Amino acid sequence: MWNRTSVTEFILLGIPHTEGLEMVLFIVFVTFYTLTVLGNGLILTIIVASPRLHTPMYFFLGILSFFDLLFPSVTALKLLASLSGRGRAISYGGCACQVFFYHFLGCIECFLFTVMAYDRYAAICHPLRYNVIMNPGVCAGLAAGTWLGGGLQAVLLTCVTFRLPYCGPNHVDYFFCDIPAVLPLACADASLAQVISFTNVGLMPFSCFLLILISYARIAHSILSMHSAEGRHRAFSTCSAHLTSIILFYGPVALIYLQPDPSPGFSAGVQILNNLVTPTLNPFIYSLRNKEVGTALTMLRSQTV
Repeated sequence: MWNRTSVTEFILLGIPHTEGLEMVLFIVFVTFYTLTVLGNGLILTIIVASPRLHTPMYFFLGILSFFDLLFPSVTALKLLASLSGRGRAISYGGCACQVFFYHFLGCIECFLFTVMAYDRYAAICHPLRYNVIMNPGVCAGLAAGTWLGGGLQAVLLTCVTFRLPYCGPNHVDYFFCDIPAVLPLACADASLAQVISFTNVGLMPFSCFLLILISYARIAHSILSMHSAEGRHRAFSTCSAHLTSIILFYGPVALIYLQPDPSPGFSAGVQILNNLVTPTLNPFIYSLRNKEVGTALTMLRSQTV
């Protein structure tokens, strides 16, 4: 792969149609990135420091917060460097790493939302057996499975993309090395790679979303079967934050795949929503709509005062 490629670096052209807005965009994006780091770092700290939150639900929420710290960094740091005038060049290896980690972390989050839906299904539909179903070994195995699945998907997509030779143009018409933006620069027929990447990137979230729908269909049936209004409210409140995060995560993915031929500007806007805005909102969703997290935050705050 490396011997057949003469390109040593790529030039990221940035967000389409934003010439002259670099400083404004830099301030906006650095604000979102800072809030992402602070918010998810706070959620992670609360979960680790509060023994009452050492349950399967918050175990997976802590993992989600950890990856919400990493996922925006794959694209945001280089984007901020470009907007601040520190250069738009990215090495060939750096571009390949960006493709790998973008899909690695994105796939992990996709699998993680699916696991979290199964956790809510077990808690609401099988409350008496919940501690047996979601024992520490099962939780660790599910977490490891998300890593393994994300790694396999990322390796496949990265190999499919960079097995092709790149020997000519090196200007990537995008703000990061994404597969649809890199493949047109290949010096060989990239049609097979485009089909494989599009199919895999589309099939994986669709399969996860289908499993989430199945879990929540069973959850909805169980909630509607409850005789106590208080029980229904409590069961729904434990799922509301997760459902909101799922909508924010899958919404941008659906917007991209439902468009037959999205414009670069539209695609970039949706990707920014998915890469930077959603990880910023998740901590607020879980802290504002989850009483246990709010209580733990209050207790942690009182201990530090």
